[in-house]
Amino acid sequence: MRYAYVNGRFHRHSEAAIHIEDRGFQFADAVYEVWSVRNGQLLDADGHFQRLQRSLGELRIPSPRTRAALEQIIAELLRRNRVRNGLVYLQVSRGQARRDHAFPRTATTPTIVLTCKRLDFAAADARAEAGIAVITVPDQRWARCDIKTVNLLPNVLAKQAAQEAGATEAWLVDADGHVTEGSSTNAWIVTKAGKLVTRPADNHILHGITRARIFQCSQLLDLEIEERPFTPAEACDAREAFLTSATSFVTPVVSIDHHTIANGRPGSLATALRQAYLDQS
Repeated sequence: MRYAYVNGRFHRHSEAAIHIEDRGFQFADAVYEVWSVRNGQLLDADGHFQRLQRSLGELRIPSPRTRAALEQIIAELLRRNRVRNGLVYLQVSRGQARRDHAFPRTATTPTIVLTCKRLDFAAADARAEAGIAVITVPDQRWARCDIKTVNLLPNVLAKQAAQEAGATEAWLVDADGHVTEGSSTNAWIVTKAGKLVTRPADNHILHGITRARIFQCSQLLDLEIEERPFTPAEACDAREAFLTSATSFVTPVVSIDHHTIANGRPGSLATALRQAYLDQS
């Protein structure tokens, strides 16, 4: 039996509910965070908790629980669901209020929802060993992608386009012709000279926690990172390409828009970075 946590109580997953006038449901006036869980432990816990607080602050939503309280709730949620390897999803909205675009004039109580589920990390390892395909699509999102909000419809459409094209992920391309990031991942390439390239962490991309960890791993491997935009053409001509996220870790990309990258096999640097990340987790 699965359990969820909603506003102070644990419920059967199938019976968990929020109010119909919750602003997260009606306006996407909410933020979320995701942690991977390996061997019962949250990966990169500090980074995800810090990003949660930043997202809440950017939308001026009060934090509904202290970090210590959230950690206790997550531990109990994992216990009740018997999850040792998987993910935890947390969502906080501004709460319930009479429908109006502007913030409610009187203070609302934020709605908090947590769920968890098992993940097959062996399947993720297999994808990394084989490499994945991505396609490119126009980036149609809003201008504050650095806030981890639940306003994900453009991401949903991009991911669906990827699946329909037989790919795993879609890389989003801005009006200037540069890759911003994936629909649910950060995008990277490796130049012929062996330099890692990824988009700067500005308002055009989500500031990935795994992305930040790769900066640390690259130092251990004596690799240089250049934060700058790159084009799909440059990615297709790159020595390697890969993506990062909390659930995919580091996953090599072997095809972009049906163009084979290098020899069509996972690159050595992406593979080494994945191993370095897992070794430190």
